[in-house]
Amino acid sequence: MAATSLPQLNNAGEAGRARRSQRARRFAVQHWVALLGGAVFFAAVLIALLAPAISPYDPAAQDVPARLQGPTLAHPLGTDDFGRDTLSRMLWGARPILLAGIVSVALSLVVGALIGIVAGYFGGWIDSLLMRIIDVMLSFPIMLLAILVVTTLGPGLNNAIIAIAFAQVPIFARLVRALVLGIVHNEYIDAARALGVRQTGIMARHILPNMLGPTIVQASAALALAIGYSAALSFLGLGVQPPTADWGVMVSDGRRLIFSNPLVPFIPGAAITLTVVGLNFLGDGLRDWLDPTSR
Repeated sequence: MAATSLPQLNNAGEAGRARRSQRARRFAVQHWVALLGGAVFFAAVLIALLAPAISPYDPAAQDVPARLQGPTLAHPLGTDDFGRDTLSRMLWGARPILLAGIVSVALSLVVGALIGIVAGYFGGWIDSLLMRIIDVMLSFPIMLLAILVVTTLGPGLNNAIIAIAFAQVPIFARLVRALVLGIVHNEYIDAARALGVRQTGIMARHILPNMLGPTIVQASAALALAIGYSAALSFLGLGVQPPTADWGVMVSDGRRLIFSNPLVPFIPGAAITLTVVGLNFLGDGLRDWLDPTSR
């Protein structure tokens, strides 16, 4: 009996692997733009992680005689007006802008999801109070709200992260509340309550898993926005402060070199654009994959 069932098990395993491989190929064909966007973003993350090992120079080291050079073997992307190597500053500059984006979105996701779950699950005056606060926050443009917060706290990377996270909390709170309202009145939630399952257990077992897809998609879009906001705050002098290498700072410093050495502002600006566009492509692909009805 065992001898006859073993080939059947092997055939079933091979068939399962073939189906998974076919689904992976179909996803790659249908969502190649999303894969390209994801590759761009993860390449930026890899560059940020490896910057200390692959950077040819100290990003803050000045070589005044070599200032405003074009691309050379010694400086493949040229130098700025202080003689600092543009390639090294690009590699190191990926670190603060990606850190600000990822950490701020993580913070806003956690806080916003908590507010949305509490408001949607309990309803009543709790829902009304929390949503009125969220409405007030949503009445301000996100960038303006971030500027107000960071000007109150003071410039710097940490305060920029707090400001961006605070400004994006309403987005996740609104989304999660809407998702919870669509879940909480289902029969299996009523059955869980009737069986005496605790409210925290209902949230963890039944509500959180059902809202992961849309939340992940929103997080990818929020990350693209957060990177743009971080660059904008640094450009305005409210985020990362010179001489720290940061793409937003490099664009700001390079404004005065737009005619004498246009590579200095253009390269970090292009990196910001590619990263944001890549994340948007990735978010579109995730939306189509996790929610086929949205196509």
